[in-house]
Formats: sequence, C-alpha cells, structure tokens
Amino acid sequence: MSERIVLIGAGSAVFTRGVVADLIRLGVKADLALVDIDPHALRVAESLTRKMVSAKHALITVRASLDRRDVLKDATAVICTVGVGGRRAWEQDVFIPRKYGLYAPVGDTVGPGGSSRALRMVPAMVEISRDVLDLAPNALFFNYSNPMAAICRAVYKATGANMVGLCHGVQWVASILAEFLNEPLADMEYTAIGINHLTWFTRVSLRGEDALPRLHALAERRLAAGVPNDPMPTHPFAAMDWPHHNLFSLELLLRFGVIPSALDRHVTEFFPQFFRTGHYYGQRLGIDAFSFETTIAEGDEIFAAMEKDAFASQALPIDYFEREEGDHELVMDVINAIRDGREYTVSANLPNTGQVPNLPPTAIVESPAVTRNGSLHALLQEPLSHALAGTLATRYQWVETIVESAIEGSRDKFIQALVLDGYIDSFDRATKLADDLLAEHAIYLPQFQLS
Repeated sequence: MSERIVLIGAGSAVFTRGVVADLIRLGVKADLALVDIDPHALRVAESLTRKMVSAKHALITVRASLDRRDVLKDATAVICTVGVGGRRAWEQDVFIPRKYGLYAPVGDTVGPGGSSRALRMVPAMVEISRDVLDLAPNALFFNYSNPMAAICRAVYKATGANMVGLCHGVQWVASILAEFLNEPLADMEYTAIGINHLTWFTRVSLRGEDALPRLHALAERRLAAGVPNDPMPTHPFAAMDWPHHNLFSLELLLRFGVIPSALDRHVTEFFPQFFRTGHYYGQRLGIDAFSFETTIAEGDEIFAAMEKDAFASQALPIDYFEREEGDHELVMDVINAIRDGREYTVSANLPNTGQVPNLPPTAIVESPAVTRNGSLHALLQEPLSHALAGTLATRYQWVETIVESAIEGSRDKFIQALVLDGYIDSFDRATKLADDLLAEHAIYLPQFQLS
C-alpha cells in the first residue's frame, strides 16, 4: 500500500534523514509530509529530503508545512520527534541545575532536566495527539521524543490516543552485550522490561542457554581491575567503549543480577543518591564523563553540515543513504511488518494493561511487543523481582506528578516532582530551582501563571 506519513518535528534533520533513508531502502511508496514550526529548519529538512528522493528516484512525494493540520488529514502514520525549545532550551535544563551543584550527562529523561523538559513537551504532545485523533484517527502513531514515559502517559491520560513510544536503546545495548560476550547478536535472545532509559535485561540467552552468569563473571573481572586510568573519550556515546566506561551498569549487574539499558549515560540519572553532584569514578558526569557540552556542540555541528549539504549544488554524500544506528531505527520496520501482516517483536513503550503484573496499571512500560492485527501488542511477562520493581516505583509516581504539573500549570506539583525525583536535598532548594527553570522557559510555558 501507499503510505501517507506525517513527520512532526522534521527540523530534527538527522532523524528525518534516517527515516527517509529507510523509506528508500525498503522501497516504500509514500506521500511524506514534513512538519516543523521553525521555517529555516523545515527548509533544510525539505531540501535534504527532496535531494535524497531525487538521487534514488524513489516513489516518494514530499510536502512541507509549518502547520500540521494542513497535512494530517487521512495520514496512515504519524511520527513525532518534537523538541520544544530545541537545543538552546535543553542546555538550560542542564546548566541551571549545575548552579545548584547538580550534574547530569543528558538531562532529558529524569532529574531536574527531565522534569523541566516535560513541562514544555507534555502540552505540545497532547495538542498534537488531539489533532491526530481529529484528522487521522486510524493512523499508526509513534513518539520518539523525551521524556518518553511522561509524554506517552500524558497523551493516554488526556486524550486516549493510541501512541506507541519507540527508542533504539534496548536494541543498541543488546548488540553491545553480544559484543561483550564475543557472540553473534543473531544467536542471542533477550527480554528487557522497565521505564525508558532504565529498562532491565531480565533474560539474556545464547542458543537457548542462560548467558547472565557469563555476563556476571565478565563484570566481576572488569570491576576487579578498578577504575581505568585513561580519561573517557570526549564523545558522549562512550558506551561504545563498553565495558571500560560503564562501571555503574556492571555494578548493578552484580548487585541486582541483571543489567540495565541504556547504560551509564542514562542510567546514572535514575540513581541520584550516588551521582547528584556528578562524581563518577574520579570524573564528573556531564563534564568529562559523557560530556553534555560535546553532545550539544555535536548536534549544532551536524545540523550546520546538513544545512550546507541541503543547499549545495553537489550531490549528497553516499552516507546519507546508508543504514545507520540512531533513534529513527525501528519505526519503518514496525510499519512494514504491520502492513505485511508479519509478527515482528520490538521493544515498545505502551500502557501497562497487565503485561508486567507488579508494575502500576496504565504506567508506560518499555517491554517486548509484537506486531499483530494491525498494531503493536505488549507481550505478557513474569513479574519483576521486588528489587527491580522498587527501582521503578518512585519513577512512575514522578511521571504522574510531572504530567499533572505540566497539564495543570501547577508550580506546587513541579516542586513535588523535583522532590520525588531525588536530586534535591531540601524544599528550599527545590523551590528556588523550580522558579529558576520556570522563569527561564516562561515563553514555552503558557499554562503557568508566572508573574
């Protein structure tokens, strides 16, 4: 069939490039509508897309709009990769907490940065969802934006829209575990359950045999070797240097018997009792360990390079069309499997309707799901251990609290969310930090009555 795909947040040019490359690779016939509220970013994405489509003579028509309602009608698939405020707002989510001595390597999922980002993202995504229900109620609806659990929970709670959250983290970490074990990924099977960016690999098997004991033994040997003397690579995704610079994830494997996705860069933010001041095996999180500044600078540099390529007379480099790891992964494979009637299992963020019995009902759980009967369906899992459920319990209540704050425009609930999150050591500091973040992002927070 021919797809009518709407990509909202298309100004995130790397994501758009990846989706278009997958459409071309898979030979999908599609009407692709690109949407962004930033006119210049949209022009870059549109020009790149048209050049990619033309170079490969793909069966893809391209439209671009600043208003999603102009292109949403009768869409068959809607993909969101929205970032309200972009990298400049994201910087302040991390830099303002640093003034309070609070450090984070990412700041887009939990911690003060994740809470701040949720206030901007939740209302925007709820409004997008209402438009999808109005104009394309039968569309497959995917979200890639963070904080994933808060966004998906808000959408279900406020609109009931059937949003699926996708993230390549579990798939990516699975490939790293196979490398650690020196085994082919094709021989490995696994189950990962949790909240996005703290998803526990409760089962890892190789050719039918439990591989967790092998991982445990490898982790013991690595930790016994001590903290590495050489500094972490400046590239933020140093998990590729696994296991050299992911010692906390190895420690969790020893203590809990299972290993988390998406490794230390994200996982450390879920354990502020150890890392709120940024101290991390002789380094500082977000500074010389998983440098946040490098993440931002790299994003700016990539966009500048793509901007140049978009408007240059020369043909695009060949790597634009190659399959790459990245957040765009999975979505076209999922859509194709649904259209072909094939069962395809993927890690997905969906409301808990019983698939994990001892996690809260309706909480957004990242766990295995299968394409079946025209959509993704979560697969039934065994209950998590009390210890693993405990690592998630407060997180799910934080989600509920920050969602209420974002929808209601409640300063009090924002402060409550910061306290629940665990980074803050006093109500006074929580209040001051909340007010600083609200003031910084006031332009994006019309729901708050700010004096």
